Amino acid sequence: MDRPENLVLKDPEPRIHPTAELKACKLGRYASIGERVILREVSVGDFSYFERHSEAIYTTIGKFCSIAANSRINALEHPIERLTQHKISYRPNEYFRWLGVDTAFRARRQAKSVSIGHDVWIGHGAVVMPGVAIGNGAVIGANAVVTHDVAPYMIVAGVPAKPLRQRFEPDIAARIESLAWWDWAPEKLARAIPDMQAMPIEAFLDCWEDNTH
Repeated sequence: MDRPENLVLKDPEPRIHPTAELKACKLGRYASIGERVILREVSVGDFSYFERHSEAIYTTIGKFCSIAANSRINALEHPIERLTQHKISYRPNEYFRWLGVDTAFRARRQAKSVSIGHDVWIGHGAVVMPGVAIGNGAVIGANAVVTHDVAPYMIVAGVPAKPLRQRFEPDIAARIESLAWWDWAPEKLARAIPDMQAMPIEAFLDCWEDNTH
Protein backbone atom coordinates (compact mmCIF):
# COMPACT_ATOMS: atom_id res chain seq x y z
CA MET A 1 0.00 0.00 0.00
CA ASP A 2 1.38 3.41 -0.96
CA ARG A 3 2.10 5.82 1.84
CA PRO A 4 0.57 9.32 1.67
CA GLU A 5 3.12 11.72 0.20
CA ASN A 6 2.86 14.05 3.18
CA LEU A 7 4.22 11.18 5.33
CA VAL A 8 7.11 10.42 2.95
CA LEU A 9 8.59 13.93 3.03
CA LYS A 10 10.59 15.24 5.94
CA ASP A 11 10.83 18.85 7.07
CA PRO A 12 12.42 20.81 4.18
CA GLU A 13 13.96 23.48 6.39
CA PRO A 14 17.75 23.75 6.02
CA ARG A 15 19.83 22.19 8.78
CA ILE A 16 22.66 24.34 10.14
CA HIS A 17 25.10 23.04 12.76
CA PRO A 18 25.27 25.43 15.74
CA THR A 19 29.02 25.93 15.21
CA ALA A 20 28.64 27.01 11.56
CA GLU A 21 29.09 30.68 10.62
CA LEU A 22 26.96 32.10 7.80
CA LYS A 23 26.75 35.67 6.54
CA ALA A 24 24.46 36.91 3.76
CA CYS A 25 23.71 33.37 2.56
CA LYS A 26 20.70 31.78 0.89
CA LEU A 27 19.90 28.13 1.60
CA GLY A 28 17.53 25.91 -0.37
CA ARG A 29 15.19 23.22 0.88
CA TYR A 30 16.82 20.29 2.69
CA ALA A 31 20.25 21.97 2.51
CA SER A 32 22.65 20.95 5.28
CA ILE A 33 25.57 22.92 6.71
CA GLY A 34 27.97 20.94 8.88
CA GLU A 35 30.20 21.55 11.87
CA ARG A 36 32.36 24.70 11.77
CA VAL A 37 31.53 25.48 8.15
CA ILE A 38 32.08 29.14 7.24
CA LEU A 39 30.05 30.66 4.40
CA ARG A 40 30.03 34.28 3.20
CA GLU A 41 27.65 35.45 0.46
CA VAL A 42 26.94 31.91 -0.73
CA SER A 43 23.80 30.53 -2.34
CA VAL A 44 23.24 26.81 -1.65
CA GLY A 45 20.70 24.88 -3.73
CA ASP A 46 18.12 22.34 -2.58
CA PHE A 47 19.51 19.16 -0.98
CA SER A 48 23.15 20.34 -1.23
CA TYR A 49 25.34 19.88 1.80
CA PHE A 50 28.66 20.99 3.29
CA GLU A 51 30.58 18.60 5.51
CA ARG A 52 32.62 19.81 8.50
CA HIS A 53 35.29 22.52 8.39
CA SER A 54 34.57 23.64 4.83
CA GLU A 55 34.59 27.27 3.69
CA ALA A 56 33.13 29.21 0.77
CA ILE A 57 32.72 32.83 -0.23
CA TYR A 58 31.09 34.58 -3.21
CA THR A 59 29.75 31.31 -4.64
CA THR A 60 26.56 29.99 -6.24
CA ILE A 61 25.98 26.27 -5.70
CA GLY A 62 23.33 24.23 -7.48
CA LYS A 63 21.12 21.45 -6.17
CA PHE A 64 22.24 18.05 -4.87
CA CYS A 65 25.90 19.04 -4.46
CA SER A 66 28.09 17.05 -2.07
CA ILE A 67 30.89 19.13 -0.59
CA ALA A 68 33.32 17.14 1.53
CA ALA A 69 35.12 18.15 4.69
CA ASN A 70 37.95 20.70 4.67
CA SER A 71 37.18 21.93 1.17
CA ARG A 72 37.66 25.60 0.23
CA ILE A 73 35.55 27.21 -2.47
CA ASN A 74 36.74 30.53 -3.90
CA ALA A 75 40.00 30.57 -2.01
CA LEU A 76 41.13 33.96 -0.74
CA GLU A 77 42.99 36.20 -3.15
CA HIS A 78 45.70 38.61 -1.98
CA PRO A 79 46.78 41.78 -3.84
CA ILE A 80 50.25 40.53 -4.75
CA GLU A 81 50.83 43.54 -7.01
CA ARG A 82 50.88 45.90 -4.01
CA LEU A 83 53.81 46.77 -1.80
CA THR A 84 52.42 44.24 0.68
CA GLN A 85 50.05 41.37 0.03
CA HIS A 86 49.12 41.31 3.73
CA LYS A 87 45.54 42.14 4.68
CA ILE A 88 46.75 45.32 6.33
CA SER A 89 46.39 46.93 2.90
CA TYR A 90 42.77 45.85 2.28
CA ARG A 91 41.41 45.38 5.82
CA PRO A 92 43.33 48.06 7.75
CA ASN A 93 40.33 48.50 10.04
CA GLU A 94 41.49 45.39 11.89
CA TYR A 95 44.60 47.28 13.02
CA PHE A 96 43.91 51.02 12.84
CA ARG A 97 41.11 53.39 13.68
CA TRP A 98 39.56 55.49 10.92
CA LEU A 99 40.89 53.32 8.09
CA GLY A 100 38.08 51.35 6.46
CA VAL A 101 37.85 48.21 4.35
CA ASP A 102 39.22 48.61 0.82
CA THR A 103 35.89 48.46 -1.04
CA ALA A 104 37.55 48.32 -4.46
CA PHE A 105 39.48 45.18 -3.52
CA ARG A 106 36.33 43.65 -2.08
CA ALA A 107 34.48 44.38 -5.33
CA ARG A 108 37.34 42.74 -7.24
CA ARG A 109 36.90 39.60 -5.14
CA GLN A 110 33.12 39.60 -5.58
CA ALA A 111 33.55 39.89 -9.35
CA LYS A 112 35.52 36.62 -9.34
CA SER A 113 32.65 34.54 -8.01
CA VAL A 114 32.53 30.76 -8.33
CA SER A 115 29.65 28.93 -10.02
CA ILE A 116 28.92 25.26 -9.28
CA GLY A 117 26.22 23.34 -11.14
CA HIS A 118 23.89 20.59 -9.94
CA ASP A 119 24.97 17.17 -8.61
CA VAL A 120 28.63 18.17 -8.22
CA TRP A 121 30.86 16.23 -5.83
CA ILE A 122 33.77 18.16 -4.35
CA GLY A 123 36.18 15.81 -2.60
CA HIS A 124 37.89 16.10 0.76
CA GLY A 125 40.28 19.02 1.03
CA ALA A 126 39.73 20.28 -2.51
CA VAL A 127 40.35 23.95 -3.29
CA VAL A 128 38.41 25.85 -5.96
CA MET A 129 40.12 29.07 -7.02
CA PRO A 130 38.36 32.39 -7.76
CA GLY A 131 36.33 32.77 -10.92
CA VAL A 132 35.99 29.04 -11.69
CA ALA A 133 32.80 27.50 -13.11
CA ILE A 134 32.07 23.79 -12.51
CA GLY A 135 29.47 22.10 -14.68
CA ASN A 136 26.63 19.77 -13.71
CA GLY A 137 27.58 16.31 -12.54
CA ALA A 138 31.31 16.99 -12.27
CA VAL A 139 33.61 15.32 -9.72
CA ILE A 140 36.52 17.12 -8.05
CA GLY A 141 39.06 14.72 -6.55
CA ALA A 142 40.29 14.91 -2.98
CA ASN A 143 42.94 17.59 -2.39
CA ALA A 144 42.64 18.87 -5.96
CA VAL A 145 43.30 22.53 -6.71
CA VAL A 146 40.88 23.69 -9.40
CA THR A 147 42.28 26.63 -11.35
CA HIS A 148 40.19 26.38 -14.55
CA ASP A 149 36.56 25.69 -15.47
CA VAL A 150 35.40 22.07 -15.27
CA ALA A 151 33.09 20.68 -17.97
CA PRO A 152 29.84 18.92 -17.04
CA TYR A 153 30.25 15.28 -15.94
CA MET A 154 34.06 15.55 -16.00
CA ILE A 155 36.16 13.95 -13.26
CA VAL A 156 39.24 16.01 -12.40
CA ALA A 157 42.05 15.54 -9.88
CA GLY A 158 45.51 16.77 -9.05
CA VAL A 159 47.40 20.01 -8.47
CA PRO A 160 46.48 21.79 -10.60
CA ALA A 161 43.38 19.73 -11.36
CA LYS A 162 43.35 18.02 -14.75
CA PRO A 163 40.66 15.94 -16.48
CA LEU A 164 40.77 12.19 -15.83
CA ARG A 165 37.66 10.95 -17.62
CA GLN A 166 33.97 11.63 -18.21
CA ARG A 167 31.44 10.06 -15.84
CA PHE A 168 29.23 9.09 -18.80
CA GLU A 169 29.38 8.89 -22.57
CA PRO A 170 28.31 12.18 -24.23
CA ASP A 171 24.91 10.86 -25.32
CA ILE A 172 24.10 9.66 -21.79
CA ALA A 173 25.24 12.96 -20.29
CA ALA A 174 23.03 14.84 -22.76
CA ARG A 175 20.03 12.73 -21.79
CA ILE A 176 20.65 13.42 -18.10
CA GLU A 177 20.88 17.15 -18.82
CA SER A 178 17.59 16.98 -20.72
CA LEU A 179 15.94 15.01 -17.92
CA ALA A 180 16.96 17.72 -15.40
CA TRP A 181 16.01 15.42 -12.54
CA TRP A 182 17.33 17.97 -10.02
CA ASP A 183 14.25 20.08 -10.74
CA TRP A 184 11.78 17.29 -9.96
CA ALA A 185 9.40 17.73 -7.07
CA PRO A 186 10.49 15.86 -3.91
CA GLU A 187 7.50 13.53 -4.28
CA LYS A 188 8.70 12.43 -7.71
CA LEU A 189 12.26 12.02 -6.46
CA ALA A 190 11.03 9.75 -3.68
CA ARG A 191 9.34 7.53 -6.26
CA ALA A 192 12.44 7.47 -8.48
CA ILE A 193 15.02 6.58 -5.84
CA PRO A 194 14.41 2.80 -5.85
CA ASP A 195 15.00 2.82 -9.63
CA MET A 196 18.14 4.96 -9.18
CA GLN A 197 19.44 2.31 -6.82
CA ALA A 198 18.54 -0.73 -8.92
CA MET A 199 18.72 0.24 -12.60
CA PRO A 200 21.73 0.82 -14.86
CA ILE A 201 21.81 4.44 -15.99
CA GLU A 202 20.47 3.76 -19.51
CA ALA A 203 17.59 1.69 -18.18
CA PHE A 204 16.74 4.42 -15.70
CA LEU A 205 16.68 7.03 -18.45
CA ASP A 206 14.56 4.81 -20.68
CA CYS A 207 12.10 4.37 -17.83
CA TRP A 208 11.86 7.96 -16.62
CA GLU A 209 12.13 9.95 -19.82
CA ASP A 210 8.53 9.14 -20.74
CA ASN A 211 7.12 11.61 -18.17
CA THR A 212 4.38 9.20 -17.08
CA HIS A 213 5.63 8.70 -13.51
